[in-house]
Order: sequence, then structure tokens, then C-alpha cells
Amino acid sequence: MNDDSHPVRGTDIEANATASEFGVPSKGTGNGEELKTGTTTVGLTAEGGVVLAADMRASAGNMVASKDARKVLEVHPTAALTIAGSVSAAQSLVNSLQAEVRLYETRRDTGMSLEALANLTANLLRSGNFHIVQPVLGGVDDDGSHVYSIGPGGSVMAEDYAVSGSGSPFALGVLEQEYDEGMSVDDAETIAARAVQSATERDTASGNGLTLATITADGVTIDTYESVESAL
Repeated sequence: MNDDSHPVRGTDIEANATASEFGVPSKGTGNGEELKTGTTTVGLTAEGGVVLAADMRASAGNMVASKDARKVLEVHPTAALTIAGSVSAAQSLVNSLQAEVRLYETRRDTGMSLEALANLTANLLRSGNFHIVQPVLGGVDDDGSHVYSIGPGGSVMAEDYAVSGSGSPFALGVLEQEYDEGMSVDDAETIAARAVQSATERDTASGNGLTLATITADGVTIDTYESVESAL
């Protein structure tokens, strides 16, 4: 995904992402070995809700560093974020978002809208304190269901569906074929799982199960599966 050329629907906060694409070597370790970021995360809007999904593998170069990486995290009572990229930076970003949401709602005695949350996420990324993170934000507010693709440089694009990570091309192929505007949450869960499954078949940095989040006006439900097939 290229923030300079991708069609924009909604608010484009910053069109020039400064970080490299995910799935591309990010930096060296000092001994000639390159560290690579990689994963597959997807987000889909549905009738009355949003579905986010991600694989559970964390990789460091050619090594599988973890088989139980949680890449979909709640950041708002009715919103969650998928993470792709540096684990430490992503964890710091999520902690900052959770704290800012609580502070906002305490001060104003009202819930933060998804547009405001997307802009907050973009501002944090643009600050330069959260390098090499490319999230997908999804949630529900009074205006309906929303998915935002947020670039590592702080761009914000409202989408019907979005992907991030090194497995994105494979997941996007499934979404392009199977996504239907106005689909049910149950159908969106199935398509999200199929998209991640497609990526794990071809992307070596994706695999080891599935995290699936369903978001409605009632809240965020996050389930994990040892295999993608068990979620279908």
C-alpha cells in the first residue's frame, strides 16, 4: 500500500508516509543480518459492526520469534487496532491511545468518535515516537461502522476494508473478490478469516493461528484460534 497513490475516501491527514513498506527489511542488527517486519492484518466494515483479524506469528529475520503474538488490541470501548511492525513501538502506541481515550472521555464526559480516534492515532505516528508501525483501526460510533488505514507517516484513509503487513497482497485478493457492502457481521468474520488464511499460505512471516475481533455498539469481543481453519 502506497500512501501517495492509494485512492482516498474520507480524510487524508498526511499523504507522505516516511517509513518503509511493511514486509521489507527495516534495518540491520549490526552484524549484517537484517530484521524484517511481517504479518497479515485485515479490517472490514459490516452492517452494524466491524471485524478485525490478524495472524499470530511474530518473526525476527528468518526465525519465528513467537507463535502467540496478539496483534488485535482494544483501544476504545467500541474500537480496536491491528498492529504490524515493531512490537515495542506498537505496544507503546496502544498504551498511549488507551490513556488518551480515557483522558478525553473523563474531561469531556462523552465518548471519542472514531474520526477523532483515527486522527489521534495519526498524530501520534506523525510525532516520530512510534517508528515502523502500520495499524488498521476499526470501530463503531454514532455515525456507524468505520475502518481506517493509517500509514506509518500519519496518513488516514477511511475504507470499507483495509489490510496491513507483508501478507497484504494475498489478503487483499480475497477481500477484492468476496467483500460485499452491507454484509452481515457473521459473513465479515468468515471473509476476514479466509483473507488471513490466504496470506498464511504464501507469506512466511504470517501464520500460527488467528485473532478475530468483532466490534459492535455493545463493545469489543476478541477471540483467538490455534488455526485459521477452526474459525471457518
